[in-house]
Amino acid sequence: MNRCTITALVGSTLVMIVVQPARADVIARYECSLAGFFTQEPIGDHPDHNLVAQDYVCVGVEGLLKGAVYSASNVVEWDGPKATMVMGGGVHRIPGGRLVTQLTEGSAKAVMKDGKPVGVESVGKGIVKFASGPFAGLNGKTVGFVTKPINPIRFNLEFTAD
Repeated sequence: MNRCTITALVGSTLVMIVVQPARADVIARYECSLAGFFTQEPIGDHPDHNLVAQDYVCVGVEGLLKGAVYSASNVVEWDGPKATMVMGGGVHRIPGGRLVTQLTEGSAKAVMKDGKPVGVESVGKGIVKFASGPFAGLNGKTVGFVTKPINPIRFNLEFTAD
């Protein structure tokens, strides 16, 4: 290879590195469903201010935890169509390993289509409180999450590692 070819190759590689946006590593993409009924408790200080506790179960469809079952719950403070996550977390189970994640912050909003609720979008962060087996390297790591509704009782969930 001549000097010009090497310079062009190095230059184009640097452009590819600079142009590609930074992206967190995807740990898992899940398909989730609410488990049972959720409870909605009016706080009583003004209309549409509620605490909602819900349980959900997910199956890993992509990523490091493909095939995992994630069972989780959270408590969310709703004030109209927007919400703040108060607490949450769950256990990711896969043969040979376990992860326990705990929510540290999050927000949510109701998603409407044609004036009807179609589900909830949420975004936030958490921490891996426990990891075993091939996932032990994730112990103590910060994770991000994003949810997108499929319908009022089903949603997609993505976990990423920072």
